[in-house]
Amino acid sequence: MKKTSKVMVMLVAVIALLLPKICCKAERIVEPEDSYAIITSFGDTLCHKPLFNAAYDEETENYEFSPMFKYVEKYFEDSTVTIGNLEFSMAGPERGYSGYPCFNAPEHLATDLKELGVDIMTTSNNHSLDKGFSGIESTLNYLDIAGIKHTGTSRDEEEQNTILFKYLNGIKTAFLSYTYGTNGIAVPEGKEFCVNLIDENLMLKHINKAKREGAELIVVSMHWGVEYQTTENKEQERLAEFLIQNDVDIILGSHPHVLQPMKMMCVETEDGEEKEGLVIFSQGNFFSNQRDINTRNTAIFRIEVKKDGETKEVTVENVSYVPLYMGIKAPGTEDRYELLDLNEIIRSYEAGEDTWSEEMYNLSIRERERCINLIGPEISRNVNVETIESDADETAMIEAFLFGKSLLFIYYPIISNNSNIIRNIFQNSTISTNFNIISNLYRTKYL
Repeated sequence: MKKTSKVMVMLVAVIALLLPKICCKAERIVEPEDSYAIITSFGDTLCHKPLFNAAYDEETENYEFSPMFKYVEKYFEDSTVTIGNLEFSMAGPERGYSGYPCFNAPEHLATDLKELGVDIMTTSNNHSLDKGFSGIESTLNYLDIAGIKHTGTSRDEEEQNTILFKYLNGIKTAFLSYTYGTNGIAVPEGKEFCVNLIDENLMLKHINKAKREGAELIVVSMHWGVEYQTTENKEQERLAEFLIQNDVDIILGSHPHVLQPMKMMCVETEDGEEKEGLVIFSQGNFFSNQRDINTRNTAIFRIEVKKDGETKEVTVENVSYVPLYMGIKAPGTEDRYELLDLNEIIRSYEAGEDTWSEEMYNLSIRERERCINLIGPEISRNVNVETIESDADETAMIEAFLFGKSLLFIYYPIISNNSNIIRNIFQNSTISTNFNIISNLYRTKYL
């Protein structure tokens, strides 16, 4: 065999042998080091007097709120962390349980929330000081006893300046909380630390501290907006922009008592850098005794985040939600208050099951549509990294194929004299299979 022909045969063999590595590259795109977490979130918990009266069990002389959650508890099972807004005080029975306007809920509600799967409750809102500073202390003590973490109110200055961190499958996440005010109840003099008010300097101080301490994801709960208004206002937009410019990734809104839109918000810093964050302007009431239009519509939000194993970047990947409706029956009825799963009622009725009436089915259709219209569409990046990389790999494979094809064409007279050797090379099943894969891919995309 001539020296030139030996070189060309070797080139063809090398190209064929490299094809398996090229073909397998797409399978290695999703790195095993990638971390994923699910943040489950809900809005205001308002324990009105009719609600806690309905939860009272005369036989046990205790309050039992768990029946209210029986249709929705499944949505908390696979959550990495669950967070909601505690919009009532727990000052203890000696202060007398009370509803609006100054809430003092039975402390057993904290236990039932923990059993539901709640990990964190934000406590800075306009009802934080309903029972004064001692009410804040007592509320936080009861949450501690129940095993629920909290952020937004504090018993001392050190607690206010201690960032609440949770590791979400390896993602170090900071949780912060602020409120627009406290219903005109003055913050006690000398105890300005007790409630986190919406103050840009305070928020920036906490955000920067969280970043210095290694936060990879920052979640801020904001008690803001106008009650019963179903769209965000200019001040909410301005504050959201401020927070995202300063590296907040997720903003969970509360206070309006109705659902408001959610969206991925893109902002530009003074340096021209673009940043992005998720904003749910209002999550509505999770439970309450409110009856006005839109106040019984709510949702459980599911936020999926990802930490890239290679770049360590943490991003919000998908945001979905379960539309709910606060079912309220007549006084004295068993399980008077129930969070209704609208999707499940519709599914059950349309499947021919006799669990729900036609009236409940029609209500569920109507109220689910209302929830969706208020919140807007679910969010997905629609960026499949594997698909993008696979497209790049296809291009690389086709380029290799074309390169090999050009070599075969140019040196065909030489190689044809050694056809037996070439045939032996391609009798190797792996090489032959990969060569056919690439050639078919080339025909599909370019011929």
